[in-house]
Amino acid sequence: MLGCLLLAVGLAGTACAPTPPQNHGQHDREQTDQGIGHAGSLPHLRPEVIRVLPHDRSSFTQGLEMADGVLFEGTGLRGESAVRAIDPTTGRVLRETRLPADLFGEGITITGDRIWQLTWQEGVAIERDRSSLAELRRVHYTGEGWGVCHDGSRLVTSDGSARLTFRDPATFTETGQVVVRAGGEEVDRLNELECAGGQVWANIWGSDDIARIDPATGQVTAVVDASGLLSPQEQRGADVLNGIAAVPGTDEFLLTGKYWPHLYLVRFVPA
Repeated sequence: MLGCLLLAVGLAGTACAPTPPQNHGQHDREQTDQGIGHAGSLPHLRPEVIRVLPHDRSSFTQGLEMADGVLFEGTGLRGESAVRAIDPTTGRVLRETRLPADLFGEGITITGDRIWQLTWQEGVAIERDRSSLAELRRVHYTGEGWGVCHDGSRLVTSDGSARLTFRDPATFTETGQVVVRAGGEEVDRLNELECAGGQVWANIWGSDDIARIDPATGQVTAVVDASGLLSPQEQRGADVLNGIAAVPGTDEFLLTGKYWPHLYLVRFVPA
């Protein structure tokens, strides 16, 4: 378990980083703090913090993935987008590849020895070699790209609406869709995704909420309130919660946000 590894290694300090630019909300839209409405009697969870880890404060985080003890992070903004492999215990960047200046990087996911990386409005998904992060090919798709995860047999993508789209992991071809609802109402602003335990976990853009979704029905099965992770001082200069990665073989997750100073190793427990 990553938590056990961190107990042995100890906490690492966060390196100094430039002060992040302000008012850089996701996709240049006005930031909102509206969470999931109509949650009703759904189970409510909270993140129980196990460890606090360093995170590059200059990163406009768009996607997180853990594989074989390595953290992979995709970042956004035109001219600044990148994908990198990171030592999660120290925050040290092991490898990094930057996107061309005209591409706005979005979510990432891992399929075996490959990485898929979305772009926001360019309609391009980039397939990469996981070891080197080198680009292997580009595949075009329709609509915006926000989040992506791999459930073991298919890709699940979001576009900021209430719709999740399923895709073939080899070809990126669309194979189906589902509309996400809670209490009978559609839940939109689905952003960064993580597939774990047969469920899809989705950051709700502009809020501190994470929805746990049954991909077979589109029903929200629980809501995580991740507010309060940052102190008031840390919130200054930070942007929205965005970034969720399951730690393989455990019930733990890594959470962070855009321009956040920390990663949080957490376990979701009843609120």
